[in-house]
Amino acid sequence: MNLSMLQASNTMGQLHHKLDLIGNNMSNMNTPGYKSRQADFASLLSQQVNNQSNEDAEVNRLTPNGIRVGSGAKLAHTNLDLTQGTLKETDRGLDVALLEDNHLFQLQVSTEDGLETQYTRAGNFYLSPTDDEEVMLTDVNGRPVLDNDEEPLTFADNMEDINVREDGAIMVTRNGVEAAEGQLGVVEAVRPRMLEAAGQNRFRIPGEAGAAAEEIVAGADAEVQSGRLESSNVDLAKQMTDMQNAQRAYEFNSRSISTGDEMMGLVNQLRS
Repeated sequence: MNLSMLQASNTMGQLHHKLDLIGNNMSNMNTPGYKSRQADFASLLSQQVNNQSNEDAEVNRLTPNGIRVGSGAKLAHTNLDLTQGTLKETDRGLDVALLEDNHLFQLQVSTEDGLETQYTRAGNFYLSPTDDEEVMLTDVNGRPVLDNDEEPLTFADNMEDINVREDGAIMVTRNGVEAAEGQLGVVEAVRPRMLEAAGQNRFRIPGEAGAAAEEIVAGADAEVQSGRLESSNVDLAKQMTDMQNAQRAYEFNSRSISTGDEMMGLVNQLRS
């Protein structure tokens, strides 16, 4: 396999990942709070070809030594877009939309290593009964929603009404009296690129982040609106354009491999 075929082969493999990413964005257009991801490519490490065998020829040389040859492109990283999507009115007290970009709700998720705090923009919450005659605020999959101290939000199960105030305070009505009995824990993604997808519209801090985790997310004052849900921020027109460009790039690289194969066949015929 010659160098041009190797470059095309490497790039085609990485374009598969971009097409998968675009497909995932498009399939989640109607998922509340879903945040699109954008693929960024970078050139693979180049190899240096020292094309001057005579050291005397390099004297007083002004151009870089040798020729640098690339080896294709790779998917460098995926950028998470945490800008706000459009708000859809639901008139449901436990549907909560974040009003600031990069703000996230906190969830408690059970993993193989124990309990872990993960993050989401989806604010369609529910009340789930517990074993202590209480109810717990959870996401659509039953995972506990956390307060500012990263503790699950639980309430006595004798309420008449429940809703969320603009500052994230959870207002519960009992015997006709409304009072704040909890506070939604909201954080800001300071470095959203460092967050990794955890599935089901959730994000997590990578385990290797270590002490740098505090530089990825930080506490924030909640600015929310109840009775509304944030829609996905996927731009369908942009996704379609990106998909066509990726498909064309894939076709061009495929054609490059076919052309290289034909040229090698012609060379073999000349040798014979």
